[in-house]
Amino acid sequence: MAGTDITNLLEIIQRKIDAADGNTATKDLLYLLSAVRKGDGTALELYDSSGAFPDLTDSDADKEMIAYKLDSDRLYFNVGVWKGKTLPPPPPPPPTQAQGSNFGYTSGGILAGPNAFSNVIDKFPFAADDGASDVGDLTVARRDVGGQSSSTHGYSAGGTAPPTSNVIDKFPFAADASASDVGDLATAKQYVAGQSSTTHGYASGGVPNTTNIQKFPFAVDAGASNVGNLSLSRGRAAGQSSTTHGYASGGGVTPNSLIDKFPFAADGTASIVGDLTVGRAGPGGQNSITHGYNSGGQGAPGFMDLIDKYPFASDASATDVGDLTVGRYQVVGQSSTDNGYASGFAPTNSSLIEKFPFASDANAAGAGDLSIGRRSAAGQQY
Repeated sequence: MAGTDITNLLEIIQRKIDAADGNTATKDLLYLLSAVRKGDGTALELYDSSGAFPDLTDSDADKEMIAYKLDSDRLYFNVGVWKGKTLPPPPPPPPTQAQGSNFGYTSGGILAGPNAFSNVIDKFPFAADDGASDVGDLTVARRDVGGQSSSTHGYSAGGTAPPTSNVIDKFPFAADASASDVGDLATAKQYVAGQSSTTHGYASGGVPNTTNIQKFPFAVDAGASNVGNLSLSRGRAAGQSSTTHGYASGGGVTPNSLIDKFPFAADGTASIVGDLTVGRAGPGGQNSITHGYNSGGQGAPGFMDLIDKYPFASDASATDVGDLTVGRYQVVGQSSTDNGYASGFAPTNSSLIEKFPFASDANAAGAGDLSIGRRSAAGQQY
């Protein structure tokens, strides 16, 4: 290859390096540089420290155009002197599909009074503790709904009106609007646990008590199909989602502590991977990029204020990492990239929204109110 071609290639590479930002991976830069590692006397060499760089007064040193310093992740260019440029840090891991950056949503639920059900879709900001506003309606007022979230829409699946519903409702995040009925669960269920992959929504368990894991697509409006089973039959569990797996924790007529895990990549049966600190039904489910959380619930101690946390990276039981401001059950859970939220709860059909941090283990604090007090609704986030 001619020297002018190498020079042009180096100039192109250097321009790409200069244009690099926090989304440019270090390995991508090194791949580019490796392309000209050998050629017409020009080379990229790796050095443990700048003290090992060639002496540019040496007549052979002009053949060394680019050097990489291993101890500080810096590139150096031969411009008569060695001029350094720090490589950009790798981008942070993307948030899970079950975390939002903008808003949390609470849809449906039980109102005060017998057989009083809500169709309200509430929306509240993650950036400020300003409370929620009513931005639309579900197609059917109902309680005990499972919540799912894609990158563009919120979903509310199942519940009871009564009778027990099979409706899958979908509403947009880009505009404040009511939901449309886009499909049916394979089996009508209430008290399902909701999970979300990047491509599908899941409704696991439910009442009548079942082990079924149902799955429906986000890309098209379609009904759900049965794709697997939980380890035991239960409703009133909390749902959590990592980037690769769905989780169902707690629940049951006799409140249990089991944490089930099932893969998004393949349809199959869930396996037990740990336990909550205490058995409970009706907790709220939240998730950071690295951990699943259960907040509140009802069990032997009565209405609980516990916030439990368990890891996604390994199969392990949960630890108690904080408390809600009050004991509650039939909790609605939402997740931002920074905080878990618990909105609405029994036994008082509260409108309170609480939040707790993911970055540290700490208690929850008030973050506003729903437009109307209710419990056993579905939670979504955008």
